[in-house]
Amino acid sequence: MNLSWLRNRSALWTKTVLSAALVLTLTAPAVQAAAVPPAASDAPAAAATGKPLTAGNVDAFLKPFFSSKEVQAQLAGAVVVVVKDGKTVVKEGFGYADKAAKTKVDPDQTVFRMASVSKTFNAVAAMQLVEQGKVDLKADFQTYTGKLDFDNPFGVPVTVADLLTHTTGFRIQDPLPEDINQDFTTKVSIEDYVVKHMPPVVRKPGTSYMYDNFASMLLGLVVEKASGMPYEEYMEKHVFGPLNMDSSGFLLEGKLKDNLATAYDATGKALDLYTLTPTVMPQGGMLSTGDDIAKFMTAFLDGGAAGTNRILKADTVQSMEEYRSSIHPLLPNTTYGFEAAFQLPGAGSSPKIITKAGDLIGFSTYMVLIPEQNTGVFIAYNQQSALREQFYPAFIQNFFPQYAAPVKLDAYKPMSAEALKAFTGYYADLRMKSLVSTVSVQNGALMINDALLGSRKLIQVDDNLFTDELTGKLTAFDLKADGQSAYMKEPYLNPFGYAQRGPDGVGYADVPASHPYATPVKMLQSLGYLQNDASLSFQPDSGITRAQYVRLMMESSGLRGSDSGKLAFPDLQGHSDAAYIQQAVELGMIEGTASGEFQPDRVITRQEAAVMIWRVYNQQYPDKLFEKVKLSGTTDKWAVPAVKMAVALGLYGPDFKPDAKGAVDYKSRAALSKKENAAILYALFTNPINQSVTQLSAQADGGK
Repeated sequence: MNLSWLRNRSALWTKTVLSAALVLTLTAPAVQAAAVPPAASDAPAAAATGKPLTAGNVDAFLKPFFSSKEVQAQLAGAVVVVVKDGKTVVKEGFGYADKAAKTKVDPDQTVFRMASVSKTFNAVAAMQLVEQGKVDLKADFQTYTGKLDFDNPFGVPVTVADLLTHTTGFRIQDPLPEDINQDFTTKVSIEDYVVKHMPPVVRKPGTSYMYDNFASMLLGLVVEKASGMPYEEYMEKHVFGPLNMDSSGFLLEGKLKDNLATAYDATGKALDLYTLTPTVMPQGGMLSTGDDIAKFMTAFLDGGAAGTNRILKADTVQSMEEYRSSIHPLLPNTTYGFEAAFQLPGAGSSPKIITKAGDLIGFSTYMVLIPEQNTGVFIAYNQQSALREQFYPAFIQNFFPQYAAPVKLDAYKPMSAEALKAFTGYYADLRMKSLVSTVSVQNGALMINDALLGSRKLIQVDDNLFTDELTGKLTAFDLKADGQSAYMKEPYLNPFGYAQRGPDGVGYADVPASHPYATPVKMLQSLGYLQNDASLSFQPDSGITRAQYVRLMMESSGLRGSDSGKLAFPDLQGHSDAAYIQQAVELGMIEGTASGEFQPDRVITRQEAAVMIWRVYNQQYPDKLFEKVKLSGTTDKWAVPAVKMAVALGLYGPDFKPDAKGAVDYKSRAALSKKENAAILYALFTNPINQSVTQLSAQADGGK
């Protein structure tokens, strides 16, 4: 299911998002998958046809691929199965299921966690019930689950189809860190989990795409309630059984537990065995082997038939192959149970391919189906790595390069600079709130900027479609009835959700358009972190408290506070921001004061604020990168590395300028004002920090 490496990577993600760096989310397939490929003009031209998909040719591809030094460096074990025309072409294991025991991967025996590939099987179960008339895709999902307590102010129900296509409009409600645990005795039902964690609807259902783990869990509850059977029993009787998938299931017990591959982190270190909450997790808890997945792909590609058995009608299979959600025809999102290939070099061919990816701690999976070629490919591996992102394009280029051909677009006359203003504004990613893009018109051209890639031009190629000049990839906008943009999709940054445009920030009575801090303040208004009311007073020079500072940092990272029930400091008891402060403690951002308290309502100093960010960044960006940064003024010794980092990364407002010697007085002991905090957040959202660090590193190397 894509808990996205929850413990190992969740910590990294939560820390890195504070710098607006794109990392793995808790529920979408690893965002490594969205790594920016070379621009189309730099990519080799795709051949018209690839090599025939024979056992010999596939073997000749796999052996050098898996024996390469680059792959070996990130490989514990992997299984690859390829099916075509009703037959298994290749079924092969590589490396080890358990390195210590030297147990090799066996495609027939080795069990892998399927992660979000489970969602495809969940969709199959739901569509079976649709065939039987027990579920209506257009019905409110509560028709089957029963009434659940959640807010939906839009007067439009969340349908079963919305659950299938990830267009629910729910607030992001990903699994919690404690949902991966070592408690093998406590059993938690799907229904109990749903009731406890039900999110509100925050966007009109059916209008926007956001990869939604919780929606898939709700779909599993629909299956359970509509069928009248426990979910795991339904799957065994109606999906696994007819396909003779006798090494698949949702309960970690018996041979599935005994044959489960050991999970490894990115360094190759073995990870402890873990279980999931809820105990049966429809959106990501499936266990299976390469051989069993081959059986499923073969049946699906054969119109749902498996010998004398059948899991779906042929027309149902065809309906599951059809993309149901897209911001533009060239950028499809989802079918019933599948999603668009996230790494196709050419977007125009993507509707011909349906895929499903998944990640859990130490496991990654990827299923690729090309119905018109009657071909299916599946890879699973048990070490945290980007192996899938290397395997998929290499396989496609070898055997089906026609699907990697750059999309051909007709000549298009760009809109005027005035008309392009319909696309401008601040866009916050629906899944990764800290990933913010600024779209503006400069010198008659549409420009986009974010903290990952910096500023670049968008070249218009269709009414709402643009090519990113830097990456050569497509960016699309969803226009409202009034012609103004509502959402944007940049699949090369995050293929698993739209970014939502915020309203224009209006400033405050004491922060007019001419104010030097107007831009960062208006951005925070647009993104919803500050009240967007020009009649109010902001008091830009007043100080911000330690609690207010931490809360804004957590909220701007898409975090809603710890629910651990713990309080690290006695003076947090009863404080409105206690959960946010506790979360910052758990992330290593806060260590408290010498007195053993946090002092939440004391105004934070600039150096204290810098140290909190430094604790987030320090593992990724060591102090040696910033040794040459020059400071003037007074900074306490314990804060010097943090302040140097803050200066190097531009985490300050326009009032701060280097002196003639290039030194900056950070006014470290002074109170951090509200306007200066706005400037810090603005810099975190907009400055291409990784580029800055790369430049600093190059300068440091050059100085040796």
